[in-house]
Amino acid sequence: MAEIVSFRKDAAGAEEGGLLTRSLRDGVLRLVLNNPPANVLSIALLEALLQELETAGAEPDVRVVVIASTGNVFSAGHDLKELTAHRADEDQGAGFFEKTFRLAADLMLKITHLPKPVIAEIDGLATAAGCQLVASCDLAICTDSSTFCTPGVNIGLFCSTPMVAVSRAAHRKQAMEMLLTGETIDASTAKDFGLVNRIVPKQYLAQVVSKYAAVIASKSPLTLKIGKEAFNRQLELPLEAAYDYTARVMVENMLTEDAQEGIGAFLGKRKPEWNGE
Repeated sequence: MAEIVSFRKDAAGAEEGGLLTRSLRDGVLRLVLNNPPANVLSIALLEALLQELETAGAEPDVRVVVIASTGNVFSAGHDLKELTAHRADEDQGAGFFEKTFRLAADLMLKITHLPKPVIAEIDGLATAAGCQLVASCDLAICTDSSTFCTPGVNIGLFCSTPMVAVSRAAHRKQAMEMLLTGETIDASTAKDFGLVNRIVPKQYLAQVVSKYAAVIASKSPLTLKIGKEAFNRQLELPLEAAYDYTARVMVENMLTEDAQEGIGAFLGKRKPEWNGE
């Protein structure tokens, strides 16, 4: 059993307990959404996730982050009841809406810029900002019964911020199909669209995710940091500029102690010992 090293609670101290559990074992930090029944991304949960990821980015013992959930819904996205309650505010809720969507954007950017790989472990429905969360992670592994959608168009609120992550993970026309129809897609379709990497039976989900995380955690943390940053940056560049940039990254990477150690270990047929430099 992984050691539970922290247990976040929502502002009201809900009877259901903490909104987010945190466990760390063998370099893998596991963050579990615990906001039943739909694991909605309330302000409190968004803040808890941001806090944990901020800490994880600077924690040497963390090599990989896994984001999972309790129950049958990975995440139903923003808390519509929480949002609607603020329509009675003097500004009709504009300030609270801005805070919510800004926090969500900050969370997705934090995942992208985190110097550690992030894996989404999905069992159940991932909708709207929940689907955005999946699309923002570096890898996504789901059960064969998981489903995905961006249904904002159905309630008069286009999924514009989820669109940013979804359109960068899925193919363009498939992303538009999800956004324009609001219809739910199954796990197989999500894999075809590019939203998830693997589909596994429910009973093997944690095992498969743990295997992926363990393999990645065994690599040089410095190399993972260099690679993730370079991957995301080169995507934004024209082809020739991307090659120029990544060539410079390769040179800098070759000059690190971990690259010297890794190549030496490979040539010497031994296991490398990383020092993160």
